[in-house]
Amino acid sequence: MARRKFASIPLATAATFLILLFSIVQHLPHGERFVNQIGVVKAALPLDVSLLRTPLSLYVPALDLPVWGALAQVLLVFGVAEIVLGRKVTLFVAYACTLAGTVFARIGVSIGPDHLFGFPSYVAHYRDTGPSAAVVALAVCIAWRTRAWFTGAIVVGAMITEAVVLPNLAGLEHVVAIVTALLIAATGEVFGSYWPRVLSGVGAATLVASEGRQRTA
Repeated sequence: MARRKFASIPLATAATFLILLFSIVQHLPHGERFVNQIGVVKAALPLDVSLLRTPLSLYVPALDLPVWGALAQVLLVFGVAEIVLGRKVTLFVAYACTLAGTVFARIGVSIGPDHLFGFPSYVAHYRDTGPSAAVVALAVCIAWRTRAWFTGAIVVGAMITEAVVLPNLAGLEHVVAIVTALLIAATGEVFGSYWPRVLSGVGAATLVASEGRQRTA
């Protein structure tokens, strides 16, 4: 960072720029319609349309939140994640947890408000965009990787408190993002080094066998 500045975190920089761009475009004449058609996800939309829009929906800021907050969150958390987790893992966690929230919204609307995690039918028409689920998920994965348990506990506790005090779609999606992030982090912890260890063991066994054959010869 000291040497290359923002060039050292190109993913975070590009994501921040996209959020700023979408924020400007959606306030231009006919811009909101354009943004809605390419990046706005709603549970009422067909599933294939939602899946196609999900990658860009991450960069469409929510209407009820200040855009500067989204910009600061993405630049900071995506930047740290890009350094700590790597670019590929950062993208995977961000999109996987955003997609998990999108699917959860559809399931909640389909089961109805009579269930614990169900929603009324009008929630299907809510605009389900923004980077907050990805930011929360990445913060949890960063805390897991760096063993920053206190920071991770604060993030998890704050999101659960939000979901209890203000029970809405965004709050529950944040909890879903946390659960998904924990599953990804735990899976990576258990299986992340499994195949490298297996390949190293096979390579070592092959080398020992080769040396044994040479000594025998």
